[in-house]
Amino acid sequence: MKAAENILEVIGNTPLVRSHSLAKHVKANVYLKLEYLNPGSSVKDRPALQIIEDAEASGQLLPGGTIVEATSGNTGMGLALGAAVKGYKCIFVMPDKMSDEKIKALRAFGARVVVCPTAVEPDDPRSYYSVAARLAQETPGAFLANQYHNPSNPKAHYLKTGPELWEQTDGEIDVFVSTMGTGGTISGTARYLKEKNPNIKIVGIDPVGSIYYDFFKTGKMTEANSYLVEGFGEDILPSTMNFEFVDEVVRVTDRECFLATRRLVREEGIFAGGSSGGAVAGAIKYAERIDRKLNIVVLLPDSAARYLSKIFDDDWMRENGFLDEDWGGGTVATLLTKKPKRIFSTELGAKVSDVISLMKDHGISQLPVLDEGRVVGIINETDVLNHLLENGGRDEKIDDLVETQFAIVEPSNRIGLIGQFFRQNKIVIVIDGKKLVGIITKIDFIDYVSNQI
Repeated sequence: MKAAENILEVIGNTPLVRSHSLAKHVKANVYLKLEYLNPGSSVKDRPALQIIEDAEASGQLLPGGTIVEATSGNTGMGLALGAAVKGYKCIFVMPDKMSDEKIKALRAFGARVVVCPTAVEPDDPRSYYSVAARLAQETPGAFLANQYHNPSNPKAHYLKTGPELWEQTDGEIDVFVSTMGTGGTISGTARYLKEKNPNIKIVGIDPVGSIYYDFFKTGKMTEANSYLVEGFGEDILPSTMNFEFVDEVVRVTDRECFLATRRLVREEGIFAGGSSGGAVAGAIKYAERIDRKLNIVVLLPDSAARYLSKIFDDDWMRENGFLDEDWGGGTVATLLTKKPKRIFSTELGAKVSDVISLMKDHGISQLPVLDEGRVVGIINETDVLNHLLENGGRDEKIDDLVETQFAIVEPSNRIGLIGQFFRQNKIVIVIDGKKLVGIITKIDFIDYVSNQI
């Protein structure tokens, strides 16, 4: 009889399916890796099992012990599967934006679930990172899975996900696309694929509000903001995220994630969740930009079953404005054509007096700050004024006045993206590749919107 010994033996070997409807307008062949068909309904079954096995081997997790983890739900489910088979107890700590389905699913396994506020800093004692660490210290026989800093996370994908994709595509993979949360999936899979063929491009997908996109583009940590899509994006930089293997990062909005998710189910019969919709939306953006025949593989992280009360609830979608007509149909490039071509900026190390002169001579209130041509921050007239009022000298360098409350966009991005940044009180800087090509102010955006209504 052909039967697995237990549920853990059927993790992995998920199928690859070609997308037809959502990707029909692009030249590339887009293939979808259906990770929601794992027994715990997500890609996180893979690292969860690796984390448990490595902890057992090292003696960190002993018989009858308790697994503690900060999770958005999917890693918790993978750990809960392992715990059920191996006889461990579980405590999971989740942010309060997660769906009821995820919380109830974990409790179905007998896990204790602690819910913490989302809108706090990562080092706040109320954050789900901090609470998980505290509970692990307070619980006898506890093991903190620590997916954000546990090398077993990317190791699982290096050992299994990467080799699976290489075999399934017969090595004919040109681009691998993955959302980025802990970074384990993209880092481990990319490492394997790059070893097989260094020319394979690795594309990460990041939601608006997360830090990854701006960090990849500028090398600077910017301020994270809230977003509704679950399961990817971060407000910290996990050690399991390795940008060495990432060639490009594409950003997606909540709206793009949710609408693509609904289309996947209704048009292609693929019952995947919000992060999967985000991955596909980002992959299609990339394919549109490259505009040539390629084999693109997109990893779909989890199942739609965990979002029935949100993404697939018309009332919830309507209340959050995701079913409204998108007026922002143009691109950032369209808006830039209505602005003066000349762009003013300054450099790290410049004197305060130089910035004052530049602002005064050209009637501008904010300047992008560059370091060897790369945008690293913003300085505005308020920063300069406060510096002078605090008895700061005009000959001092501006470096301590540079802020990171900015967002990077590209000319090809949709206009609707910008409004989300202004609601977060960020300054919008436009780059093309690594070149600064514009800065968009609130009045620029107001002028554009007023002409569209």
